[in-house]
Amino acid sequence: MSPACAVIFPGQGSQHRNMRTLVDDYRPDLAESATEVVGDDPFARAGESTRFLQPAVFCASLAGWERYQSMDGAAPSFFAGHSLGEFAALVAAGSVDELDGLRLVATRGELMERAAEQTGGGMLAVVGDDAHDFGAGAGKFGLELAGDNSSDQIVLSGPTDGLKAAQDAAAERGLDARRLRIAGAFHHRSLKSVVPTFEAALDEVDFRPPARPVFSGVTARPFDQVRALLAEGLRSAVLWRQVARELYGRGVRRFVEAGPGHVLLGLMRRTLPADIELETMDESEGGRG
Repeated sequence: MSPACAVIFPGQGSQHRNMRTLVDDYRPDLAESATEVVGDDPFARAGESTRFLQPAVFCASLAGWERYQSMDGAAPSFFAGHSLGEFAALVAAGSVDELDGLRLVATRGELMERAAEQTGGGMLAVVGDDAHDFGAGAGKFGLELAGDNSSDQIVLSGPTDGLKAAQDAAAERGLDARRLRIAGAFHHRSLKSVVPTFEAALDEVDFRPPARPVFSGVTARPFDQVRALLAEGLRSAVLWRQVARELYGRGVRRFVEAGPGHVLLGLMRRTLPADIELETMDESEGGRG
């Protein structure tokens, strides 16, 4: 009997320069739709801003899902997505139409870029055996927990001066602390100013019960109030470590990352026992590893 499978979708930060290859090979039509929705080629401008990057990663994730379906044939037992990846997961599970998902992602990217321009700041990944203990004191740097990613990795979010102070303090404790390639303090309370606008966009979209459970990064439980949780996800921490453990506890032993890169597989490997199977749908240069 095959182990239970979860298909997981990455968020912002998983991108690489060749992720367009996955889309060209499996969903070139989606790239055309993204250009129409965004107003320009999001892949050509993905390195410029969140506004373009999020639709590009979303399209690459759905291309990876298409590849999985063409290869595997077996329906996964569960879906999950890291932050932005939740939208691709909900599309794959049949909860929302892909064009509606694309429009929501484009709106989300614009709103997050607007918030970043207004408030500044950034994000800091902290890796090490006592990263979680370090993160418990994030408040003294004026930072907030933005992501509980694995057993040895967290992400902090907040103002630039606080990030610098936290990075220095982490280094003194022997932790590896690095700024993320993200211009903005995301999954932070400063995004509350754009939440009402995103809620209005969500209200315009029809959501259906998913074919399989989709896990929310806000609760580490299957989505119930989809609109409320997607909106809350803008300013709340991503509980990915808890999602991983919950999926494992439900019998999942095979994790397939459908999207650019293999960031999430690394987080699973560092969080769960060694009896798991890990597979990526991105075999382009930059996606293998």
